[in-house]
Amino acid sequence: MHVVLAGGGTAGHIEPALALADALRRQDPSVGITALGTERGLETRLVPERGYELALIPAVPLPRKPTPELITVPGRLRGTIKAAEQILERTRADCVVGFGGYVALPGYLAAKRAGVPIVVHEANARPGLANKIGSRYAHGVAVSTPDSKLRGARYIGIPLRRTIATLDRARVRPEARAAFGLDPNLPTLLVSGGSQGARHLNEVVQRVAPLLQRSGIQILHVVGPKNEMPRVDNMPGMPPYIPVPYVDRMDLAYAAADMMLCRAGAMTVAELSAVGLPAAYVPLPIGNGEQRLNAQPVVNAGGGLLVDDAALTPEWVQGNVLPVLTDPHQLYEMSRAAAEFGRRDADDLLVGMVYEAIAARRGA
Repeated sequence: MHVVLAGGGTAGHIEPALALADALRRQDPSVGITALGTERGLETRLVPERGYELALIPAVPLPRKPTPELITVPGRLRGTIKAAEQILERTRADCVVGFGGYVALPGYLAAKRAGVPIVVHEANARPGLANKIGSRYAHGVAVSTPDSKLRGARYIGIPLRRTIATLDRARVRPEARAAFGLDPNLPTLLVSGGSQGARHLNEVVQRVAPLLQRSGIQILHVVGPKNEMPRVDNMPGMPPYIPVPYVDRMDLAYAAADMMLCRAGAMTVAELSAVGLPAAYVPLPIGNGEQRLNAQPVVNAGGGLLVDDAALTPEWVQGNVLPVLTDPHQLYEMSRAAAEFGRRDADDLLVGMVYEAIAARRGA
């Protein structure tokens, strides 16, 4: 059996694809896996690092909304579809699983032409153009939120790395806090604006940090590798404020924390919900509003808070985040609500959908 994954460009597309690849190999170590990608995407680094074959095709960016540029897409796609079709033929692909992004649409159209079954996974609450089109031809459509607008979709969550999906925060907490130089017993706020950081979140946290420390809260702040590191003067006896440029073990960061202040990307929301970590979500103030939609279901379930980027101030943190961190009962209830909403088994569920698609094709 050989499965082709189409989900390049950003980590939000690539990580679920790689989690599925890992789950497929757990069930059958002999399964062949090829990931489609482009020269400009993060997949050029992430896919080989995880030991999977990467096959490159030309990039054809898709407009997120209907624009005059949309009419030029079919012509620009022809060569890319042909390249993807040749990869399907070379690998004798049994299924194409798409996750959105530049490579998904040519992957879907090539699979349709070649008669290869398609499975679509949509991570965001608001589907992208590629997955909207791909879902029309798919044997199965999986989504990350229960109120997805994709027709015939099955709610499974987002496939996650096993280090996240199997994380026991309480068990790992002593090790995690020691790894970051945190106090083993103090309430802990984790702050991160994503892999590149978020300037506004950084500025607000730096301003409110002294007040949080005086209130008995310690802070682990992932600033972002390209952002300026804050100057810190941790006074003796005060809870620590620990800024770091980047964390490559987010499982340890989640285990160390009692609450998180963060953006609301689909992967972030899925990971925090799966591990039961409540968060104050600050949706990215640009784009099509999908980050607010990503966070809204878990917030509605009681597993987090939601604040507009423009409304995020030190005063808001003091009035909304601090009361949660200093109330063990509220922290417990929010953690429980997040965990009940979260899904840890999306990777295995998606494997099942792949096998169903292949079986249906062979049966036909």
